[in-house]
Amino acid sequence: MFGSLKKLFGGEEQAEKIIAAPVSGKAVPMSEVSDPTFSQEILGKGAAIIPSEGKIVAPADGLVTMVFDTKHALSVQTESGAELIIHIGLDTVQLKGQYFEAHVKAGDKVKKGDLLLEFDMDKIKAAGYSLETPVLITNHTDLKEIKNTNEAVVSNDVELIKVEF
Repeated sequence: MFGSLKKLFGGEEQAEKIIAAPVSGKAVPMSEVSDPTFSQEILGKGAAIIPSEGKIVAPADGLVTMVFDTKHALSVQTESGAELIIHIGLDTVQLKGQYFEAHVKAGDKVKKGDLLLEFDMDKIKAAGYSLETPVLITNHTDLKEIKNTNEAVVSNDVELIKVEF
């Protein structure tokens, strides 16, 4: 119990409050995502990535709390307390799981860099869907500050979001 409180109130190293890029590609501000649900930050604050590869990895140590049946999105609770949703593409729920492969399930503990999902970028694009991938912090009201990078990112090699509780 005290470990969780310590993490929430700053007793952990700053590095543990980094949300790394879960996929390689170009990071863009959430305001530039073409879907208003994401660009207006209705579901949470964060950043988006236009992927250059079809692999989603854990952006921090944590617990997978949900994998959507359609495998186009999942949620992770990081050890530092951030609650994340990684949503691959826009409107990709319509694909009903086609072109997505989950490597984790709800309840799995993950370490930064673990493979979570794979997706076929070419087939998703050919089906007419955008690959813009929002990375949302859903408990953003609990945070003092969120800083985004707006540059090329390599999964787990570059910080995407820095959070301060």
